[in-house]
Amino acid sequence: MLKWTDFNFENRSVDVTPEKGSEPRQLKISNQVIAMLNSLPKDKEQPFGCSQIHFARAFRKQRKKVACNLKNDRIFKIHFHTLRHWKATTEYAKTKDILHVMKILGHKNIQNTLVYTQLITFKNDDFHSATAKTVEDAQKLIEAGFEYVCEFGEVKIFRRRK
Repeated sequence: MLKWTDFNFENRSVDVTPEKGSEPRQLKISNQVIAMLNSLPKDKEQPFGCSQIHFARAFRKQRKKVACNLKNDRIFKIHFHTLRHWKATTEYAKTKDILHVMKILGHKNIQNTLVYTQLITFKNDDFHSATAKTVEDAQKLIEAGFEYVCEFGEVKIFRRRK
């Protein structure tokens, strides 16, 4: 379980302790996550202050609530470990860099990482492209889900999947 000492708020990162033979790693965290963490009481060693059993029970309770609210029984097929698969798959879709995904997951063997990226098939590599000449234009594109590709003269080129 994460401890307060695992977080480095200055570097906006968290140190993940290896388990089941994985590699130790450091992951970046957003300012939003830092703000949420800072709102938690710091009177205990662990920020989330509960055991894995309690955490799993809370996850199942929230999953049931969402499934009932949405009237969608497929939600019950989502398990906590599904989120790890989702992260691996979306990182691979974004970067097409299996070694990057391997590092994030802390795997020592690439074969283990390949298992995590089998959830979706990538239909195509078609992109929408857009350009920006000002910082404001670039911000709007990033907020709309575009990613920076390169610069050509005074123009910045962005793309996002179709």
